[in-house]
Amino acid sequence: MAVTQHIIDRGDGARVELFQSRPSAAKNGAILFVHGNQGGLLLGGKEAVDDGSLVRFSSRLGVTAAAVSQPGFGASDGPADFCGPTTQQAIVATLEFLKQQPSVDPERIVLYGNSRGAVASAMVATKVQGLRALILTGGVYDLREAYERSPRGLQQAIQTEAGTTNQAFSDRSALHHSHRVEAETLILHGKYDDRASVDQAERFSKALEQAGVPVTLHTLEGGHRLPRDQVTPILRDFLTRILRPAVTLH
Repeated sequence: MAVTQHIIDRGDGARVELFQSRPSAAKNGAILFVHGNQGGLLLGGKEAVDDGSLVRFSSRLGVTAAAVSQPGFGASDGPADFCGPTTQQAIVATLEFLKQQPSVDPERIVLYGNSRGAVASAMVATKVQGLRALILTGGVYDLREAYERSPRGLQQAIQTEAGTTNQAFSDRSALHHSHRVEAETLILHGKYDDRASVDQAERFSKALEQAGVPVTLHTLEGGHRLPRDQVTPILRDFLTRILRPAVTLH
């Protein structure tokens, strides 16, 4: 199955890199992956191509699978802004691109963010309507609190990319905007995550529940990198249900 690379406009003239795999020309759902920090490799969306996950999700689910490179990663224009407005704008532009594809049912698009990708994706879900579902793994949803508890290296990255103003933290803290989320949400988090405390996921899940959003939280026996054998069956069951075509009654 072929993977194609696209360069789209972020909406302000900046370039956004997108990789896409689709099983056929039939109109089906889509899933958009938003990567994490990648240990400084800056691969962007190509990570999902190299590890085979893009083709795997596309072929097994029969949907379009796409992966976006955040600003400053891959071929996307920078600078990186630590999950902030330009990163969120890049994700929104990618979602709009997918909605226009003949092979994509715009009412069955899932946004899937990991680590810093989860931070940005959660914020995107507070701003866009029509997402079929949201999947978040290893994210933080109150960045100020996370910043205060983070190791020095992560604090420096936040200072450099985002700054530490009240606005900077608010722009990256979905917990404080949870009432704007509409999409059904699946949150996966490691009980022993030393980068993103599990209580962040617990608090965000509770806030979504109080806002009336269908939400499921799974705390797993792992750290920041979740065990694949635990994640796979949860994702399979969730995505099979979420991306199933709607039944039309005649």
